Amino acid sequence: MNNCVLMAEIVQDPQLRYTPDSQLPIAEMMVEFPGLREGEPSSRLKVVGWGNLAQEIQEHYHQGDRVIIEGRLGMNRIDRPEGFKETRPELTAQKIHLLGTDATLTTNVALPNNTATTTPATPAMPPSQSAKSTAKSSMPPRTASESAKTPAYSAPSSEPGEYDEIPF
Repeated sequence: MNNCVLMAEIVQDPQLRYTPDSQLPIAEMMVEFPGLREGEPSSRLKVVGWGNLAQEIQEHYHQGDRVIIEGRLGMNRIDRPEGFKETRPELTAQKIHLLGTDATLTTNVALPNNTATTTPATPAMPPSQSAKSTAKSSMPPRTASESAKTPAYSAPSSEPGEYDEIPF
């Protein structure tokens, strides 16, 4: 399984182009993410989006935006004019989440049939705040056996059933 989740900053505005044969939109942008250790240089990676997700990327994402990108990691071989081959990594995006300055999260998802949706995600409440808010409600307190059966906190599910087919 090839699945990659990356939090990065867009360092080059997305460029939109179209395939010559079917006029399928393709957006390309460069992102940068910090090194693993202190003092390690940051790394840059080319991100590509296809179809309606490409149009969403071009319209809603700009240089300086912080994003979380989900997709497939691939390696492209390029023949250099100097006579050698260069291998470059490329992330083919399936979902992009915009990290706002106020810690809000906006999601753009590639769905089948070239449809895209934008879903504002509400920040999840930590278990400690969840317990405080239920204590103030008019619900009767739970017994020890009831609280052991049900989790105190569960994250909302935002996974679509299928993804866009990505042409290679």
